[in-house]
Amino acid sequence: MTKRTAAKYKLDRRMGENIWGRPKSPVNRREYGPGQHGQRRKAKISDFGLQLRAKQKLKGYYGDLTEKQFRRIFREAERERGDTGENLIGLLERRLDAVVYRAKFVPTVFAARQFVNHGHVKVNGQRVNIPSYRVSEGDVIEVRDRSKQLAVVLEAVQLAERDVPDYIEADHSKMTARFVRTPALGDVPYAVMMEPHLVIEFYAQN
Repeated sequence: MTKRTAAKYKLDRRMGENIWGRPKSPVNRREYGPGQHGQRRKAKISDFGLQLRAKQKLKGYYGDLTEKQFRRIFREAERERGDTGENLIGLLERRLDAVVYRAKFVPTVFAARQFVNHGHVKVNGQRVNIPSYRVSEGDVIEVRDRSKQLAVVLEAVQLAERDVPDYIEADHSKMTARFVRTPALGDVPYAVMMEPHLVIEFYAQN
């Protein structure tokens, strides 16, 4: 269960962006920050502020991961060969809760974490209840039979606001999905621009 389930749109307002692209986001109505002084926050943001904002936005997008979780994933991305920013995105997209969300089994990434926690998901036929579980290319993710008629699942499948990306093959008639490949940054259907290079700069200086 995530600590931000009841107030997830506070992040949208703090960022001033509809980071999940949802119709109900308050940013669609007002583009200033929360609180009585939100409308006055127009000062130029420093380089550190931009880096911090990029980190908070990316960390928040995946269900508001804790700083400890996010830093651990970043360090792992650093150790892998290739571009650290691309590696970071790839590792985040391989989280089981992210795959469940991308496959449109649930409407939000917050719901995905809860859905996995409650044991509604199998990976390669085995029940997995750890949202941070890392899937591999070729893994088959499925909703358990007893969970396929849950309202949250039926609602998500009908959502027109987002599509399943091409690195996941989803069959909603069977409620299964196959993780085809690890995506690059350009493959991920973010509703707003993510800037992993600024996250790298943040951690390089802090």
